[in-house]
Amino acid sequence: MNIQIFGKSKCFDTKKAQRWFKERGIKFQAIDMAQKGMSRGELSSVLAAVGGLDVLIDEKNKSQDAVLLRYLSDADKLEKLLENPALIKTPVVRNGKQATVGYVPEIWAAWD
Repeated sequence: MNIQIFGKSKCFDTKKAQRWFKERGIKFQAIDMAQKGMSRGELSSVLAAVGGLDVLIDEKNKSQDAVLLRYLSDADKLEKLLENPALIKTPVVRNGKQATVGYVPEIWAAWD
């Protein structure tokens, strides 16, 4: 397995996801969204796996950019997510072509 966890340092679900993989002895690469974000290719791969942009958008984010996302086209939403990774719901967990958004250990257990 090649696990990548994209998250935010203050996100409790990200910490829970990291703990879940540590407890099972599964190595992972932790990526801080605030510092690095996601590349266009990574974001496209995640979109294909999770089924669309709306799954990725963090509804709890109350910034002006988050409100603006509701009124943009999908292409513009994609660009806004690349510009501002804080708008992406975390954690985003990737295993090759597979990906999840949020804390979903029942899906990760099937990856073993």
